[in-house]
Amino acid sequence: MKTSLGEEIKDWVVSILIAVILAFFIRYFIVELYMVEGPSMRPTLANGERLVVNKFLYRFKTPERGEIIVFRYPRDPSRDFIKRVVAIPGDTIEIKEGRVFVNGQLQNEAYILEKTKGSYPLATVPAGHIFVMGDNRNNSEDSRFRDVGFVAWDLIKGKAVFVFWPLDHLKSLP
Repeated sequence: MKTSLGEEIKDWVVSILIAVILAFFIRYFIVELYMVEGPSMRPTLANGERLVVNKFLYRFKTPERGEIIVFRYPRDPSRDFIKRVVAIPGDTIEIKEGRVFVNGQLQNEAYILEKTKGSYPLATVPAGHIFVMGDNRNNSEDSRFRDVGFVAWDLIKGKAVFVFWPLDHLKSLP
């Protein structure tokens, strides 16, 4: 059975339209691709690496300590930041003598390269917020600073799940 050129064009247009709608849905509700910009997550993530971020997960659960998240920068929501969750609602956080304490317990942070400079006074993470820090603590704009502070749930875009580019950096994230 032969089909006319018009029917074939119509089939192509419908197929392309469905593909575009599915891509839009997946991008805005399921996963999104991000590029790491800057050194704040070294050595875990390097500048220029590309990540897959699960945007769907946090509709059903809250972020946990140790997860790497993408969130909108509170001062300029058009910018996205990538940081590690250090403390969750109700936790106390304190940084003294370069060491991080959550709920009074010294944190074992094997993923950082050098001792954290500076201090942060004892504080409790409020409900509906998290405390985040970059793995490159001495070169990271994070919750220790007024411009970021405690990150509200509604600013969280998703959890970084794996690095897919460059291919020799391929890895899953905690």
